Amino acid sequence: MGSVSRVSLANARSRAAEARTVLAAGQNPILHRRIAAERRSAVPTFRAFTDDLLPEICKGFRNEKHQAQWASTLKAYAACLDDVPVDGVTTDLILKVLTPIWHIRAETASRVRGRIERVLDAARAKGLIAPPWENPARWRGHLSNLLPQRQKLSRGHHPAMPYSQVPDFLKALRERRSTAARALELAVLCASRSGEVLGAEWSELDLDAGIWTIPGHRMKAARQHRVPLSLPAQTLLKKMSEGRMGDYVFPGQKLNRPLSNMAMEMQLCRMKLSHFTVHGFRSSFRDWACEATAFPREIAELALAHVVGDQTERAYRRGDALDRRRELMDTWAEFLELQEENHE
Repeated sequence: MGSVSRVSLANARSRAAEARTVLAAGQNPILHRRIAAERRSAVPTFRAFTDDLLPEICKGFRNEKHQAQWASTLKAYAACLDDVPVDGVTTDLILKVLTPIWHIRAETASRVRGRIERVLDAARAKGLIAPPWENPARWRGHLSNLLPQRQKLSRGHHPAMPYSQVPDFLKALRERRSTAARALELAVLCASRSGEVLGAEWSELDLDAGIWTIPGHRMKAARQHRVPLSLPAQTLLKKMSEGRMGDYVFPGQKLNRPLSNMAMEMQLCRMKLSHFTVHGFRSSFRDWACEATAFPREIAELALAHVVGDQTERAYRRGDALDRRRELMDTWAEFLELQEENHE
């Protein structure tokens, strides 16, 4: 066990008890200690293992931003774990990471905890952490007893423009000549998400058939979504095609890259409408469909690419109601155009 000057009596007793346990299991305590030491030298540090694991984890992310956040949050907030072997991460170390940010950056703290938990679970699954073992980053039944419960965030809804005001807004937007204005116009006409519009590629568009097919890897629900293009939407896209540059419908300043994900929000700011959000126009559309039309709720939900019905119902619904949704989007475009004409 070592010299009496280096090993305390309490430590010697503890290690002797461990040796007796190993001996009772029919193993050689000295050989067992050597194997454990060799194994420990082969166990990677938390940082090294995380770096190896990240490429596999990131394959499941459709958004590059999420990939970057995974690495950056662990680097920024869990640096004290970097040089610790994955099987040496303790509850005390986890608390050292989380306690300083638990209240002031509650959402970030929760994500950091979950990411540490996933890294350690992966290390256990690869046999780098020997049983018996419980994940020190686990919340339920463990850290929940050591850290105060976080208050749930009240996110509220995306601020949405009343649908009665959208026609006037669209008229003002069409007077703007920027690419961001055209992207925002398409988002309004198609009730699409920002990412769907900004990432739109010419290969997704069939302007003759009036269909925009968004592949599953670009959709929130990870399923292909066909958007029926109204006449104003087709007209907008045909005009954009006249100055086509690269693969993206709405190109950014960098070569073969789309507009920034803040471009449409900044367009609202320039129009002094920053109290509304781009995503809020989807709510404007939904309110209009509910209050001003007789279209079934399911058609409006499908137009927004929301999941409709339970698992069994979806299994029997093979189509995507494209024709009915085309009627809805044409009616939405007519509402915007007619309202605009009435105001002139």
